[in-house]
Amino acid sequence: MKGLIYICFLVLVLAGCKKDAEGIKESAVSNGSASDYEFVGGYPTEAAIKKAYDDADLTRAIQAYKFFYPTVSGEGLVKGNDSIRIIPNRSFGTLDTKPGQIGFTLNSDTPYGPIPIDLSKGPMIIDIPKGPLIVVAMDVNQRWVADMGIPGPDAGNGGKHLLLPPGYKGAAPSSGYHVWKSSSNNLTVGIRSLPVGGNVKAALERIKTVRVYPLNKAADWKEPAWLDLTDKPQNTTPVAWENNIQYWENLNDVIQREPVYEGYRNYYGELAVLGIKKGQPFKPDARLKAILEKAAKIANAQMRVQSFADRRPDRIVWKGRQWEWVALRFEDGDFNTPDYVDLDGRETWFYQAIGASPSMFRRKEGSGSLYWLGLKDAEGKYVDGSKTYKLTVPTPVPAKLFWSITIYDALTRSQVATDQNKAALRSLFELKDKIGGQSVDLYFGPKAPAGKEGQWIKTLPNRGWFAYIRIYGPEAGAFNGTWKPGDFEEVAQ
Repeated sequence: MKGLIYICFLVLVLAGCKKDAEGIKESAVSNGSASDYEFVGGYPTEAAIKKAYDDADLTRAIQAYKFFYPTVSGEGLVKGNDSIRIIPNRSFGTLDTKPGQIGFTLNSDTPYGPIPIDLSKGPMIIDIPKGPLIVVAMDVNQRWVADMGIPGPDAGNGGKHLLLPPGYKGAAPSSGYHVWKSSSNNLTVGIRSLPVGGNVKAALERIKTVRVYPLNKAADWKEPAWLDLTDKPQNTTPVAWENNIQYWENLNDVIQREPVYEGYRNYYGELAVLGIKKGQPFKPDARLKAILEKAAKIANAQMRVQSFADRRPDRIVWKGRQWEWVALRFEDGDFNTPDYVDLDGRETWFYQAIGASPSMFRRKEGSGSLYWLGLKDAEGKYVDGSKTYKLTVPTPVPAKLFWSITIYDALTRSQVATDQNKAALRSLFELKDKIGGQSVDLYFGPKAPAGKEGQWIKTLPNRGWFAYIRIYGPEAGAFNGTWKPGDFEEVAQ
């Protein structure tokens, strides 16, 4: 009898174990899809092993893609400049930006002066003269390094700015310089020269009065050349790389070339799992290459959604209007909240734009600039390049200096390129003689309404576009709701 009882007990125990094992398998399946991970006796099957690693690598790659997008976009600046012989420490450029210069949300409000710097040769000095110059330095990761000129400590009164390489241990002057520490060797110093009174020629010449030279000049040092880039086509974007394996190849180029930035230590760990490690060749096998290409497509699509279908309530500028803030963070240039880095805001910004600094994001009266994004009409529908729209802007606009509206192609995030060869309507130029009443009507579409050619921007049929309104030297009305632009309204042609 005791033997029989024992046998029965053993049968029940074994049945329970089988049930538990089945429960493990079933719970794994019930938490996902029918093709999810399978475990037998607590161990993964060969199929589960493959799927788990493929899924983990894909998830890791999507997140790494988003985090390092500013770095790859920064590499677009480096290689775009190199393609037109703008060479670090040796040759710089001046340009009155046109649609032929492809760059994320570049504008023609002020002439630009791109100055690429290579600090691997030693500290460099940027000598800014007194005058209306806005100058920012950013590293290859598009992290803010320095503000100079009007937004900097010299406040437009002129000053010498010393840029030190990462980990610099040498002696630096104790006085006479504003000292800044870079977190990469390659960085871009971008100059914007205000066209006072609409004088673009003087603004372009002013850029060339900025002097750049080493702290310790070698005997063979030569003064850099300034090249006129105004009518020279250029592409400083990563658009050609952003949805394929070249994204990762260009990111690897930066990782191999630049010193490690300690603040990215955890994120370098993500890349290491994906085969991108400093000092080692990047040679993904067929499996990993397919995953990386898939991740690039998914992550880029997700970033496009973030930029053009933002779900955050803090994006709205004025209740009852479609306009959105371009920059969702305004505390500093590094997207910091008091408690965390706003990665969502960071991703949204860098998908549309290049560079970030505290002076670009300020939301206060009297200094800097404000950017507002418009991509939907008054009915909440995306604007369509095949249709014609009217935008009513109340005047005067609360801008101490000037204001503009620029139209961008939704695919390239660069100025819309048509045979009109312009993408902006500006208070100092096209609209100078059309402002004076209580408002001004602006038009956007494939064909100008009769008599409105001077206040119209041509758009491309069957292509989406979006607009930035920029005001320089914002006044109280930009913040207290006493002024706000209308929405885009479709008009019959």
